[in-house]
Amino acid sequence: MKSSAELEINTENNELSIPAFGYELIRDILLPEILGKETPDILYWSGKLLARKFPLMSINEIISFFDEAGWGNLRITKDEKKGMELELTSPLISRQIELKTESSFKLEAGFLAEQIQSQKKVRTEAYEEIVKRHKKVKIIVQWDLKDTDV
Repeated sequence: MKSSAELEINTENNELSIPAFGYELIRDILLPEILGKETPDILYWSGKLLARKFPLMSINEIISFFDEAGWGNLRITKDEKKGMELELTSPLISRQIELKTESSFKLEAGFLAEQIQSQKKVRTEAYEEIVKRHKKVKIIVQWDLKDTDV
């Protein structure tokens, strides 16, 4: 059994345990220190860049990517004509919310926006909401069916 301070990552061939503290040091302390007030925007565009480097063909591949990247468990909670809502959960997210860290999930939102945009071939944006009560992140993805100039 792993402590709440470790993030467990499962792969097909083996298991790897990474201390959550090291991940948090980089993501929640170092990056914001280096990037300053531009951190959210840079993380969002970095997520889009990562999505272009790792093109995925379906929502199921995106869900698997999130799991393999250690970003958390992603699931669709609402799927509509002009958008979708997804829920992102993990022990690490719960820990960040419990510790009241100033965590941002812009990287994940940007990644989702670019993947969905590539799959649907329409302009797509995403934003996240931290749901403290349920210790999860809600990511809202919206697209414009008329804007196919991507």
